[in-house]
Amino acid sequence: MKKLGIMTALLVVLAAPLVARAERIKASLIGYQEVPAVSTVASGAFSATISPDDESIDYELTYSELQGMVTQSHIHVAQLSVNGSIVIWLCGTAMNPGPAGTQTCPPSGTITGTITAANVVATPSQQLAAEDLAAVIAAIRAGVAYANVHTDLSPGGEIRGQIQASSR
Repeated sequence: MKKLGIMTALLVVLAAPLVARAERIKASLIGYQEVPAVSTVASGAFSATISPDDESIDYELTYSELQGMVTQSHIHVAQLSVNGSIVIWLCGTAMNPGPAGTQTCPPSGTITGTITAANVVATPSQQLAAEDLAAVIAAIRAGVAYANVHTDLSPGGEIRGQIQASSR
């Protein structure tokens, strides 16, 4: 009986790492990560949690001191120092509203939301299909996704940050 209890406890300890946990990701957004680099006092932060089942990403995007008027914000797939296609809209404006349901970008501040497969837009040139959240999560985990905020003065993006695993 005592051996059975020890074996059960051992199985619980060994199985614990197999239990799925939420995964935190983050990015610090600055002008010098844009391609080409942008000299700006603006900064921002993207923090998010990938759900344990990889079915959603809860996020928070904060930005301030943009030198231009914000026009849109996205997640793109591309390695550091390379521009990539938009895969997820975080916010838009009247001039660049994004897909139906995209929230409006504030001039500065914080937006929050939940990304699901329905938010993933197709990027055929990068072989990413619409609604393929698994492919976007794989790109994030591979270190080849970034968040950025575009403005009227910097249409290609005023601040950008490569998304990476968070240590917190």
